[in-house]
Amino acid sequence: MGNPIRTVFKRQEKKYLLSETEYKEILSAFVTYMQADDYGEYTICNVYFDTANDDLIRRSIEKPLFKEKLRVRSYGVPSAEDCVFLEIKRKCKGVVYKRRVSMTCAQLQVYLDTGQHPWTRSQIFSEIDYFMRMYMPVPKLFLAYDRTAFRGREEPTLRVTFDKNIRYRRTELCLSAGDSGEYLLPQGQYIMEIKSDGAMPLWLCGILNDMRLYPVSFSKYGNIFKIQLQRGF
Repeated sequence: MGNPIRTVFKRQEKKYLLSETEYKEILSAFVTYMQADDYGEYTICNVYFDTANDDLIRRSIEKPLFKEKLRVRSYGVPSAEDCVFLEIKRKCKGVVYKRRVSMTCAQLQVYLDTGQHPWTRSQIFSEIDYFMRMYMPVPKLFLAYDRTAFRGREEPTLRVTFDKNIRYRRTELCLSAGDSGEYLLPQGQYIMEIKSDGAMPLWLCGILNDMRLYPVSFSKYGNIFKIQLQRGF
């Protein structure tokens, strides 16, 4: 786990919805080209923020050319002194930009409650401060999933992740409150996400074509919000 923590990302991201059979087939096809990343299988926990009227997610599901969101993320359920990330994620004309700062869970709560920084102000933190002043966001949704991640053997910037057991809740909107929730997808379905700095390698295009796998527009938060609208929340 010796990799440095990245704070800035710019990449293309494409999502695919897979069955259990397709998941196993594509893993078999990946053996020559991909290897597991340093973390193996792990759980990602998120709390998403939005305005009181859900303006950000409402705009997002309209598929504008530009959209942005704020979330806090942890890898596993954190204790007060564990590292968590506060992230702004933007998408502009199909390119994803992610900027994040890390701190302890306790420091994050102080910032959210008071706006007090855990250290000297940084450029990314200044952007987050501006976001907070502009939207005055509040916690809206807890979202967790179990992820397995791979990276290219010859293309180190190529990353492919598989998310399963996507679950969410609208109460206890805190990373330290456990990772339980209602499931979004049926058992045995996966979200595969291909993340790359540029064009996909030809071998990967060939695998996707042979398996007849095509990108889908799938936002975890967006789909959950649509479910909530249908239920009258």
